[in-house]
Amino acid sequence: MITAPKYFIIYWKDLDKWTIPQHLLFSTNLPRGWSLVRVGDVVQQITEREKVVPEKEYKMVGVRWYGEGTFLRETLKGTSLSAGYVTPLVPNAFIYNRLFAWKGSFAVVPDEFTGCFVSNEFPQFIVDQERILSHYLYLFFMCESTIKAVNKISIGSAAVRRNRFKEEDFLNIEIPLPPVFSQQLIIKKWQNTKEENKSAIERVVSLEHKISEKAISDVGIIVRDLKKRGKLFIVPWGDTDRWGVEFNRWHWKLADLLISEKYPMVSLDVVAFLNPTNIQKLNDDDDEVSFVPMEAVSEKSGEIISPQIKSYGEVKNGFTVFKNGDVIWAKITPCMQNGKCAVAKDLVNGVGFGSTEFHVIRTKDNNKLLPEYIWLLLRLDHLRQAAQRYFIGSAGQQRVPPEFLSGLHIPLPPISQQYEIVRQVKKGFLEISKEREIIEQKSQEIKEEIEALILGTKEIT
Repeated sequence: MITAPKYFIIYWKDLDKWTIPQHLLFSTNLPRGWSLVRVGDVVQQITEREKVVPEKEYKMVGVRWYGEGTFLRETLKGTSLSAGYVTPLVPNAFIYNRLFAWKGSFAVVPDEFTGCFVSNEFPQFIVDQERILSHYLYLFFMCESTIKAVNKISIGSAAVRRNRFKEEDFLNIEIPLPPVFSQQLIIKKWQNTKEENKSAIERVVSLEHKISEKAISDVGIIVRDLKKRGKLFIVPWGDTDRWGVEFNRWHWKLADLLISEKYPMVSLDVVAFLNPTNIQKLNDDDDEVSFVPMEAVSEKSGEIISPQIKSYGEVKNGFTVFKNGDVIWAKITPCMQNGKCAVAKDLVNGVGFGSTEFHVIRTKDNNKLLPEYIWLLLRLDHLRQAAQRYFIGSAGQQRVPPEFLSGLHIPLPPISQQYEIVRQVKKGFLEISKEREIIEQKSQEIKEEIEALILGTKEIT
């Protein structure tokens, strides 16, 4: 069995950085037939690149956080790409995001992404299949202990989001390696248990989406279908909000994304301040305030969980500022699509600072517009899908610009009706929260079991 010793000696000559070399964290007591190998000895980096052709269309792919796989980010012409070269995706290759490896941004390229491309922030590796399987390598890098090691190894500026997990560090990681047939057994067990949990998760997510959609539809608010025009289409010049064929192919505008014949339609920037910076000024740099990094906003409940407490002097510059009652909405992918949006409450001294990747929305009059009503609308799956049309940026750093919020029109029911809509949604979420807790507990048990198998602390059967 592999066991981590509590005490060990590290020689100065063994230190490349101020982190413990990984091989010293494991004893030599590996299960029979296992070996401890460098990742670089069992993989080969894909170096093939393709020169960008201005008129060619490129399907650009990203890698989601927390091991959630690859996804098609956008389709762009070469003229819209900032890089001169792109890398073709190779099926069954191991891939990761250098910027967000510390967030578990690892994956295996599926067959359906053949013909797609990534930027140089997404290195790919072909595995030696006689010694290691791609999905086994993925499972190893999703282990909690490995993620912690990656976090320590990653380098960059003071802002954690700029840390990069370089290829040389990836290749120098050492991995406990069982025979291939044992790897197959572990992968099979992971796939079976994952499939069992998948249907339950999909059911809960579907219910959550329907709760909000039903609450607004019951009071006469309709979400417009996100339809695209055909390959050949004509758009009057006055109807174009932005240049680009793909952008203008959509058959809807921000003014009619949400529809109501019962209530007045108003532009969000008329009834709310967008990204305001005026807050209660604190007199002393030692005064405590709430600090909300992106990970402190739950994508499941839409609440701020476990905010940090920091001094005003630490955070007064370089962060997004907000106050009690403000709505914070993630603008960066994939946080926006995942539903990271919350109403700020119970902030220390009434003031909060957080990630620069938040938009802040502040109602101008609480007697006309509830923050919770804004929160409900911005978490609609329908609206999150629509926001992707307005993405700007590239290389896994796409963001929703302020223009999306300022152009968005929302129905404005009486305040009493807004209270009722919000009450219905929160009641529905509460009813299914226990089911989600059971699913999450089972998911954690599966994760711990797979990690124990990979680290050799549990026998493979």
